[in-house]
Amino acid sequence: MTTLKRIVLASRPDGTPTEDNFRLEEVAMPAPAEGEVLVRVEYMSLDPYMRGRMDDTKSYAAPVPVGGTMEGGGVGEVIASNSDILAVGDKVFGMLGWASHAIQPAKMLRKLDPSHGPLTAALGVLGMPGFTGWYGLTELGRPKAGETLVVAAATGPVGSMVGQLAKQAGLRTVGIAGGPEKCAMATETFGFDACLDHRAYDSARNLRAALKEVCPDGIDIYYENVGGKVLEAVMPLMNPHGRIPVCGMISWYNAGGLGAGATSETLTAPALWRNILVKFLSVNGFIISNHFDRYPEFLTNVAPLVAKGEIAFVEDIAEGLENAPAAFLSMLRGGNKGKQIVKVS
Repeated sequence: MTTLKRIVLASRPDGTPTEDNFRLEEVAMPAPAEGEVLVRVEYMSLDPYMRGRMDDTKSYAAPVPVGGTMEGGGVGEVIASNSDILAVGDKVFGMLGWASHAIQPAKMLRKLDPSHGPLTAALGVLGMPGFTGWYGLTELGRPKAGETLVVAAATGPVGSMVGQLAKQAGLRTVGIAGGPEKCAMATETFGFDACLDHRAYDSARNLRAALKEVCPDGIDIYYENVGGKVLEAVMPLMNPHGRIPVCGMISWYNAGGLGAGATSETLTAPALWRNILVKFLSVNGFIISNHFDRYPEFLTNVAPLVAKGEIAFVEDIAEGLENAPAAFLSMLRGGNKGKQIVKVS
C-alpha cells in the first residue's frame, strides 16, 4: 500500500459536535525512521476525553490542531520495523490516532500479551478505561466491605469495572445508566445490586428520591463520571467521610466551561461546598495518564480475573474508519452499549 486513511479535525465544534467537524483524508504512507515502526491499525478506541481535545481550551493535554489527526488509542500489527525493540508481526497498543496506519517510536508502544485475551481488551477492560476504574476506586475510593457505592455510566468500561471490583470487595453497588436495556445489563451482566435509569426521572429531586430507596444507608462512595443531574441527586445522600473520585463530567462537555445546567436551584456552588465541608467528604480529581506507573500492578491484579471470567466486559464495535465520527457522536449521547471500539482493518 502507498497511502493511508485518517480522520482529521476539520473544525472546532460550537457546542455539540457534528460530523462536519471531521474529515476523512487519504495521504501518502510514511516509512519508519530509525527507532520507529509502522503499524497497521486493526481496532481503535473511542473515549469521552476525546471531546475535550476538540476544543482549543487550556486543559491537562494539548488540543488536536485543526487539520490534525484525531487522537486516540489503537491496537494493531507491526508491518515494518526500523527498531530492535519490535519486530514485524508483533501486536501492539499505542496512541495510533484515528487512522488506518501509524508511525510510532517503538519505545512508545506496548507489545501485547495474547494470554490477556483479544486485542480489543487492551482498549477497554485491560486498557485505559479499566485501569481508570481500578485506580480511581482502589486508590481514591478506598472501598470497605459493607459500604454503598454509586457509579453513573455504569455499563461503560470505567463504570462496569468500578462496580464489579466494588462488589468483589463486599460493597452494595448501585449503578445509574441510560435506558432499561443498560440497567438490565448492569445487574445481569455486571452484577450490580440495583440500577436506576436516569432518563426515567425528569428532575434531580425525583432521581434522588429513587436513589434514597435503593441506598437506604446513604452513599459512601460516588464514582463521578458524568456530573449534571446525577451529581445533584447524589450529593445530599453522601455519608460523612464519603469519597468522590472525580473521573469525568460527560454531561457538561459540550457546553464549554462548566457546561449547561452546571448550576441549579439546589446544586449551587455554596450548597456543593457546604456538603463537602459538613460531611467531611474527600473529593479527588485525577487524570489517569499521571498514574501509569501503577499500570503493571493493575494488569497483575485484574488480567487473571478477566481471563477467568470473574470480570465481565461488553464491547460495542462499529465497522470502518469512515464510521468513527458517527460512532463517537453516538457514544457522547449514550448510544453505545459497553466499550465503544471501531474495527479499522
